[in-house]
Amino acid sequence: MNKNKSFHVLTILACLIILGSCKQPPQTEQKIDRYALVSRHNITINAFDSLSSLSVGNGSFAFTVDATGLQTFPSVYKNGVCLGTMSDWGWHSFPNTEDFKLDETYKYYEVEGRKIPYSVQWDEGRKKEAANYFRVNPHRLHLGIVGLDLTHSDGALITPEEITAINQNLNLWEGVITSSFEVDKKQMNVQTCCHPEKDMVGIRIQSENIRKGNTGIKIRFPYPSGNHVDDGCDWTNSEKHYSEILEKKSNSAILKHTIDTTTYFVKVNWTGKANLTEKEAHYFVLKPEKENTFFSASVEFSKTQNFTEDTDFDAIKNYSANQWKNFWKNGGAVDFSGTNDPRARELERRVVLSQYLTRIQCAGDLPPQETGLTFNSWYGKFHMEMHWWHSAHWTLWNRNEILQKSMDYYSHIFQVAKHKAEIQGYHGVRWPKMTAPSGGDSPSGVGEFLIWQQPHIIYFAEQCYREHPTQETLDKYAELVFATADFMANFARYDEKKDRYILGPPLIPAQESLEKEKTVNPPFEIAYWHWGLSIAQQWRKRLQMEKNKEWQMVINKLPSFAQKNGLYLAAESAPDSYTNEHYFSDHPMVLGAFGIMPQTVDLDTVLMAKTFDHINKIWNWPSTWGWDYPMAAMCATRLEKPEEAVNLLLKDVLKNTYLVNGHNYQGTRLRIYLPGNGGLLTAIAMMCAGYDGNKKTNPGFPPDWKVKWENLEPVF
Repeated sequence: MNKNKSFHVLTILACLIILGSCKQPPQTEQKIDRYALVSRHNITINAFDSLSSLSVGNGSFAFTVDATGLQTFPSVYKNGVCLGTMSDWGWHSFPNTEDFKLDETYKYYEVEGRKIPYSVQWDEGRKKEAANYFRVNPHRLHLGIVGLDLTHSDGALITPEEITAINQNLNLWEGVITSSFEVDKKQMNVQTCCHPEKDMVGIRIQSENIRKGNTGIKIRFPYPSGNHVDDGCDWTNSEKHYSEILEKKSNSAILKHTIDTTTYFVKVNWTGKANLTEKEAHYFVLKPEKENTFFSASVEFSKTQNFTEDTDFDAIKNYSANQWKNFWKNGGAVDFSGTNDPRARELERRVVLSQYLTRIQCAGDLPPQETGLTFNSWYGKFHMEMHWWHSAHWTLWNRNEILQKSMDYYSHIFQVAKHKAEIQGYHGVRWPKMTAPSGGDSPSGVGEFLIWQQPHIIYFAEQCYREHPTQETLDKYAELVFATADFMANFARYDEKKDRYILGPPLIPAQESLEKEKTVNPPFEIAYWHWGLSIAQQWRKRLQMEKNKEWQMVINKLPSFAQKNGLYLAAESAPDSYTNEHYFSDHPMVLGAFGIMPQTVDLDTVLMAKTFDHINKIWNWPSTWGWDYPMAAMCATRLEKPEEAVNLLLKDVLKNTYLVNGHNYQGTRLRIYLPGNGGLLTAIAMMCAGYDGNKKTNPGFPPDWKVKWENLEPVF
């Protein structure tokens, strides 16, 4: 072969190698019209409805409004989708006047001859009080109500019933809420948006009512409620906190709010002539002069008084529009408009709105709480086992940079997690379950015994490596991966009699209906342990390190999933998995062992298919949670059951309800549930782009579903 031919062959080979290593191309003949895709799901509201509030936000801060475009009538929404103003940094603890210590909540469980402390809830006495204190504290703050102050000429406040002709729209492409309504037969128009980088809301009001002197913007500061699920507002304890105007200029003012040892600040900027006054304790009103029919302002919340330059409404709106256009134009997109099935439009609506909601609620520096930055659940704390459901989709939709922001939290609490492992006698790091920015434990008879949050950081790190297979990625996450694997291997107990390793009590698996005192070898945890430790070994190889012998012993000797009568069981310790009604409720995690996870330990796909069919038929679906439907759809996809995958994603069950604002409704207690939204996006990525080893296009959809997609990645 001559030199020229050799050169051309090598060039072609090099090109093929480069192409082979690139992301999969979009599976569509025509480029998706992303503006049309997003805009056809803009939200319109025509009445006060406690479940139809809308939000703007930037991932670390969110602001939720009623039909007036601001937080004018929060009481109407208190038992629905509350009108929250929440951030990643806004936390508070009630004074620990009794000097409670976390170790007062410990209960000791004997494991292999040693006593292991777990922080649990108690029934009475000081232990109960200590446990309650650490469950409630710290809690997330509602930073303050920002609403319209609307009055009649006599000063009496306008009521919701006096608001008419409501027409509200959320423009998803630009992230702007436009609200039109009538007060005293005069139309009012309000625009609301959020700064993409600051905890700042932009507001523009236009109405003849401004000239009457009856329209203003109110800012009210609540005391924290400390309740399990609510908006975080207690309006009955005004003497327990302090609010003041710290500084006032011609077009701006700074407010200071102090609650015990927690202090934060609010800067208000406005255009035109206006006056900010204190109406009553913790209640401030910014009222424009009567000379104009329009008024604009910005309200910024901050942990410190170090505010940057003033930003007016037009600038905030432009920043918001640019950020949102960039978001929608890049990353993944899925278009169902070519499908004749009448359910396709609803699925597309859920997918588009889930992208919006996770971007404004779950894209900050901390793992999100299950109700995001809208209202508090579990006191505003986040659940680390839910971090996967909130965040695994970011990389699959080619937005890995958002995932990496919250991954830094693991490094932040590394020493706390290491200390927890040490006091329990384990190697490595044991990640908490229900926690807050500090990484501390929240006493619980359930949460403290979960383990399936442990491998999540390995999963995320591997996603990052797949996205950026560089030495930099390895260096950044190797310590987290290895310390996590150390705990996982050490937690597995050697069963000398059967020459194997087991995952056993005290243990509550992801299917929380199983008892912690006797659960042994639940299949999802076995699969995740096998996968996580195997990936950790790959990281050692990439770093030119020898295999870890302890990890490998566990990998080699983890058992297969327990089975009976041709079905995989919920746990080896639950032979009555499908005859005891208590056991076929809650999360059907057998499906996660071959849905979330790829094939790990020896697995018979025929047996798994039979198990899937049986669970689909007999499971107590009303007892499940929002992410169970995406999980089951992922299992159906791996089992090549695309019709069932779609049926499960759209299953007509209360917990699979998606409200007009896109939130996944679970019931009267948990009115929104963001793990459902995140899980839906993960499942859709798999159903479109597939999974490792899959060679089909759109493997999760029936042949008659014409689904176009761009820029999605396959699941492991």
